Amino acid sequence: MKVQKGDVIRLHYTGKVKETGEIFDTTFEDVAKEAGIYSEKGIYGPVPIAVGAGHVLGGLDEQLEGLEVGEKYEIIVPPEKGFGKRDPKLIKTFTLGQFRRQGIYPFPGMPVEIETESGRKLKGKVMTVSGGRVRVDFNHPYAGKHLVYEVEIVEKIEDPIEKVKALIELRMPMVDTEKVIIEVGEKDVTVDFGQLLNEVDKNTLVLGEILLESDLKFIGYEEVTFKPSVDELLKPPEEEKEVVELEEEVSEPLVEKAEEKEEAEEKPEEVKEEPEAEKVEEKPEEVTEEKTEEPKETKEAGEAEKEKKPKRKTTRKSTKGRKTRRTTTKKTTSKKKAKAAEEAGEKKEE
Repeated sequence: MKVQKGDVIRLHYTGKVKETGEIFDTTFEDVAKEAGIYSEKGIYGPVPIAVGAGHVLGGLDEQLEGLEVGEKYEIIVPPEKGFGKRDPKLIKTFTLGQFRRQGIYPFPGMPVEIETESGRKLKGKVMTVSGGRVRVDFNHPYAGKHLVYEVEIVEKIEDPIEKVKALIELRMPMVDTEKVIIEVGEKDVTVDFGQLLNEVDKNTLVLGEILLESDLKFIGYEEVTFKPSVDELLKPPEEEKEVVELEEEVSEPLVEKAEEKEEAEEKPEEVKEEPEAEKVEEKPEEVTEEKTEEPKETKEAGEAEKEKKPKRKTTRKSTKGRKTRRTTTKKTTSKKKAKAAEEAGEKKEE
């Protein structure tokens, strides 16, 4: 069974530098440990890829077409299709002081990273340190080298759902594909990650969906749908939005109601103060006047005036007016009494 472009396969490989025999990449765990390139975070075993999609080095990818499943091959990749030719412009010279000011004491073979003015970070290796000058090579470590790949195509995946699972495994190796719901049609596919929302970081899902969409379209699907979609994953949590909106809607009416309540409490106090003050001031005055002995005529005149004026509209001015009238009446009455007394005395003398 031969491999064609667009096929999804599982591939074992080990990459070496032809000139030195150095192993720089492998899918075998034991080989990685022997070569000193083992990583605890690395995932070993046959890697799933789509042939021609650029999932492996370009020079290797294009030579996989036409190979038989289950067979082992040795593939040589020239520099121009590997890590590129060496570029003399990427060898730069710096002063020793530039390194020492940053607390770096360079030596030949030392890996360094320098940030350019545009913000780009370049990784390089110190070539020489002499005469206060430091030469750094920013070419890829395997640039200009011929590469040798020992490869074996372990499996060619035919089942449509298994193809999608294999590509998910490639892009998101830590995801449990058994919890992913996949529906495939002739030209469309739906991938549901809903059961993994509490297990996988949202940013991981966003990046995975972006890469996976291009992979699925490469193998022939025209319409790709994810649940939740990238837009939904990037949207802020709805609960926080609802709380903010609720606060905005409720806060203003609450303030208005509080102000209305304060006004309602203040108004009755203002209305009640004046009548009470008038009543307190008027009552003692009326009582004092009643205690004073006055003729019936004076009392009747006072009562008549009270009846003419409404009780509610009684003011301090009207009270003072009554006082003046009553005082005048008192004076007139006392004069009459004095005259009557004099006349009575004269009669007695007679």
